[in-house]
Amino acid sequence: MTHRLKTLTLATLLLAAHLTAQAQGLRLTESPTLTIPGAKAANKQADFIVAVVNSEPITNNEVRREIQRIQAQLAQQSQPLPDVRLLAAEVMENMINQRAQLQLARETGLRVEDSAIDQAEQSIAQQNKLDVAELHRWVERDGMQVSQFRSQLHDQIMLQRLRERDVESRVRVTDLEVDQSLSEQKVSQDLSAVQINLAQILVAVPEAASPTQIEALQKRAERALQRARAGEDFAGLVREFSDATDPANGGLLGLREASRYPALFVDATEQLGVGDVAELVRSPAGFHVLKVIEKLNAGAPTMAVTQSRARHILLVPNARLSESEAAQKLADFKKQVVTGKADFATLARENSQDGSAAKGGDLGWASPGMFVPEFETVMNRLTPSEVSDPLVSRFGVHLIQLMERRKAALTPAEQREAVRAMLREKKLGDAFKTWAQDLRERTYVELREPPL
Repeated sequence: MTHRLKTLTLATLLLAAHLTAQAQGLRLTESPTLTIPGAKAANKQADFIVAVVNSEPITNNEVRREIQRIQAQLAQQSQPLPDVRLLAAEVMENMINQRAQLQLARETGLRVEDSAIDQAEQSIAQQNKLDVAELHRWVERDGMQVSQFRSQLHDQIMLQRLRERDVESRVRVTDLEVDQSLSEQKVSQDLSAVQINLAQILVAVPEAASPTQIEALQKRAERALQRARAGEDFAGLVREFSDATDPANGGLLGLREASRYPALFVDATEQLGVGDVAELVRSPAGFHVLKVIEKLNAGAPTMAVTQSRARHILLVPNARLSESEAAQKLADFKKQVVTGKADFATLARENSQDGSAAKGGDLGWASPGMFVPEFETVMNRLTPSEVSDPLVSRFGVHLIQLMERRKAALTPAEQREAVRAMLREKKLGDAFKTWAQDLRERTYVELREPPL
């Protein structure tokens, strides 16, 4: 099983209801606040059913609490508050979609174990610089029972797993799509962000040259072009053929912004790589043989990234090993490693249920986006040599040790993968909208009284 899946960089395990509202397009922020002003007051009002999703009701108070939560987040971020009637309609539609998706998840056998909810709580607590006990006190202080909070986290994890199974697993990006995107980037890139260094052989054409002279000079330039493309030393060809004023420098024109080169030169070399020789260029000065010596694109996305090298131990829950038991076993492994009683690589070779086990769990150098989010989020918080707590991903339960980090320039292959990840993220967004709309259309919904 591989863990280097390109996945949507969707934030998981956020505060309850935040993830679903964000996915459905509400303007929310990732605020750590748990405050729900007015929630207690809303509970004291007479409640009534505003909608039924299949056979499951949505009540007025549920809608009111979600509206108040969103308003509190927007106010905290100094964002303008939307019209409450429009917000109520959008909130209720999002709640209908969420209920339909949760029903589908349960009906098709998806389950969430307590250990996954525990991990979600720990993640939220760490993001807010709290421990889990402090998080629970915060929740209770804001009028919510811890059991309700954990129930909402359960639902969000369930929705994420449903999305992974029914949407993410079906999205593919072809090599042709990557090629097309890279070509479009080259066409649209700002010339001021591109620097090139060209070498030229100039076969000058006098202003009063006759057609016969021009033809002879063109043939001379074509011979130089043919020999340059055959791999002959370009500086030697410059000395032999070029009429430029200073052929001694090998014909180099210097590294400069592309916008400072003649447009004819830029157009001729735009699609070429370093070392390539362009087709013959004709200008008022004569015929030019151009070779790309250097090309830098300061505006290219993610030319350098922080890479991590980590190793892990993976245990896959089964009929004989529950998720909780796997987590406990890995917690024991961590204690052995931290206290110096065991070596991480040895434990990985002996216990890990992953292809990396033979290499002591070593996953090699990885750029951002190469692992699933739940794994990468934990790995990114580690310092070199640090060992994580057990964490749950869609593949099983992991123990991670970060070995080292480095800054690295992306190779062309890695840049292709970065483009592939970007395209996949866009496709995922479109696929999720289509999938959610289709499920909504197949769901029986009875709208009753509008929420107050």
